[in-house]
Amino acid sequence: MKKDIHPDNYRLVVFKDMSNDEVFLCKSTAETKDTIEYEGVEYPLVKMEISSSSHPFYTGKIKLVDTAGRVDKFFNKYKNYKK
Repeated sequence: MKKDIHPDNYRLVVFKDMSNDEVFLCKSTAETKDTIEYEGVEYPLVKMEISSSSHPFYTGKIKLVDTAGRVDKFFNKYKNYKK
């Protein structure tokens, strides 16, 4: 492996899936201003919209994630093209 190409500032960070409130703790260099108490200890918090605990590929469940009405705009735009 090449020397001096990896960051030195790894620390424990909590990642939170905002769609289902699932949290997990792992080492990361992600910068964040938020913190959360997890198992009695305060950690930096990274908020995510989707993770393996909510992604349809991993869960096997289809879920529409509508951001600012984009799904409705799509259906309205193409509603006349139904068979």
